[in-house]
Amino acid sequence: MTQAKHLKLGLFLRPCGHHIAAWRHPQGTPDAGLNHRHFVRIAQTAERGLFDMLFSADSPTAYTAETKGLERSHYVAWIEPFTLLSMLAGVTKNIGLVCTASTSFEEPYAVARRFASLDIVSDGRAGWNVVTTGNPIAAENFSREPHLPKAERYRKAREFLDVVLGLWDSWDTDAFVRDQASGVFFDWSKMRELNHHGAYYDVRGPLNVPRTPQGRPVIVQAGASEDGRELAAETAEVVFTAHETMASAQAFYADLKGRMAAYGRAPEDLKIMPGLFVVTAPTESEARAKFQTLQDLIHPEIGVSLLERKMGVDLSGWDVDGPLPEIPKSAVLSSRVDQMVEAARREGLTIRQLYQRFAASRGHFALVGTPVQVADEMERWFKEGAADGFNFMAPVFPGGLDDFVELVVPQLQRRGLMRTAYDGATLRDNLGLKKI
Repeated sequence: MTQAKHLKLGLFLRPCGHHIAAWRHPQGTPDAGLNHRHFVRIAQTAERGLFDMLFSADSPTAYTAETKGLERSHYVAWIEPFTLLSMLAGVTKNIGLVCTASTSFEEPYAVARRFASLDIVSDGRAGWNVVTTGNPIAAENFSREPHLPKAERYRKAREFLDVVLGLWDSWDTDAFVRDQASGVFFDWSKMRELNHHGAYYDVRGPLNVPRTPQGRPVIVQAGASEDGRELAAETAEVVFTAHETMASAQAFYADLKGRMAAYGRAPEDLKIMPGLFVVTAPTESEARAKFQTLQDLIHPEIGVSLLERKMGVDLSGWDVDGPLPEIPKSAVLSSRVDQMVEAARREGLTIRQLYQRFAASRGHFALVGTPVQVADEMERWFKEGAADGFNFMAPVFPGGLDDFVELVVPQLQRRGLMRTAYDGATLRDNLGLKKI
């Protein structure tokens, strides 16, 4: 398996930060959800730190069906990510721009058109995070039908993706001759109608957007279930994932890369980037003090509410300092729930201990320490088959990102693990992916 020279870095955008109490932090930005200038600063700092991409996850619901602790959460409202990234394309030059569009609630033609357009206006920096949306409440914003079971959502997603990829191939690169003398604008022989007729979609095509600088925007996914892994092995070029231990990350990495040959793909055609939550400072004691300041700001109501929302159960009758009750498996909720339950059982965590851990990093790899300690662990994961890079989760914006760029990035560069300048003009170039 070919090892890339440099690890890849995404910046996982959240308005206030990834710690659930980030908005309460003295150095936080409580109005971040409507403060677009705040995101400009974040994007430009990440670009200064030579990150590969900005990644904006999304959910088509504000979770307002839950009431306990909801008024204490800063995850309830934010700027729609496609609009945000379109704005950020104009104030950045190199960093990739990736956001979510749901195959459960969107139409393929509209998604293909939007992301192709973003790739053009950003000069080849767009990526689409393909999700099926695990939250059943989201369905209530789009129809009266119940949310589809996971297996059917993935069947629909596979066809959705086929349609989008086909639409992106509507035009050859040189289809638009634009010959003013002859009056010929495009070459008919270099245009293709899709004429797709499937179980879920009928789409004629062609797309009314020209072929983009990358050929196609980068395909990103985050599914960890059996269905999600198989879809990723066949189609994804970047996978964001969540693992608290290197052993778990290594197993996922080997499994997913090992599935790719069945689809005629090489392991290097896919970059696996686990989430990485970092609190860093010049000394370990300073880093731990920073982290504890955030932990002390978690209100118990919001911690328990977070677990209830993710697990789809009511924990109101259970002692927060007692063990987690039995959690039934669900055909709708994500595989991340299984990881949380397994961790609680394995380590004997109480409900309080589980929500404190999950509220900080939400099931991702978490590091609290000096720049050297952080870089040591990142290098270990990178070199020992656990990751091609990381999706960085700042505990609080902008300070958590500033600390990482100023303290950790130089340490990675000194070790030859990170670039000192961008490798190319497009997101594919910088990720080491081939142009389609």
